[in-house]
Amino acid sequence: MTPTQSSPILVTGGTGTLGRLVVDRLRAAGHGVRVLSRQAHDGPDFVVGDLATGDGIDAAVAGAGIIVHCAGSAKGDEAKARTLVTAASRAGTRPHLVNISVVGADRIPQAGRFDRAMFGYFGAKLAAERVVAESGLPWTTLRATQFHDLVLKVATGMAKLPVVLVPSGFRFQPVDSGEVADRMVELAQGAPSGLVPDLAGPTVYPLADLVRSYLEAEGKRRPLVPVRIPGKAARAVREGAVLSPDRAVGERSWEEFLAGLTSSRSSALPS
Repeated sequence: MTPTQSSPILVTGGTGTLGRLVVDRLRAAGHGVRVLSRQAHDGPDFVVGDLATGDGIDAAVAGAGIIVHCAGSAKGDEAKARTLVTAASRAGTRPHLVNISVVGADRIPQAGRFDRAMFGYFGAKLAAERVVAESGLPWTTLRATQFHDLVLKVATGMAKLPVVLVPSGFRFQPVDSGEVADRMVELAQGAPSGLVPDLAGPTVYPLADLVRSYLEAEGKRRPLVPVRIPGKAARAVREGAVLSPDRAVGERSWEEFLAGLTSSRSSALPS
């Protein structure tokens, strides 16, 4: 699809961390964009719809030549993906569906209740992948490692306690959300490609190091206490299931991300 074509690109989750960046990049490339949101927003580019209930989804997908599926949550991803592909199939335009997933979706066991409670997000993403792949629509799925933004959110939450309990042996390979957005836009403008190579950040870090560097950047002092998490899913994480060292193609490091936060806060202070 080129910027001169009239059919819009629908972005689900277009007001979220990744979706906002995807929308901005698509617009900058000259594409017409339609943003799906559960809440009303000012502007002609927004359409109200709820993937959990199906309300408004038929209208949202109508006429779309490409759908970039950025909507995600801690649960319900499979059902939401099914709602989306059902509506897209009914529309009759056979849009190219570009889906974001997570590295490790196919490697994190969901064997027991504890595994699903702690790591059910991975199982939900894998189920959504299958819905997309079996939809009969042209499709592309990209798996990415955890965004810097998510690691920041986790570290911020952990640091609220006087003693930080850190799962021992956990390692992550955070990637910049802007780089993921760049890749999603590239895939949306290309031919349907199925499951494409992972996108991972440049460096693998022990979780304790990520938290420690966050505390240092914030000028906080907290003792870190290692805690071993039980279960097959946690063991898979310790064994590197959420890593993709062969696909360390992201460029912005966690340290650069933290430095950017500090710099933006400093520039916002009154002189």
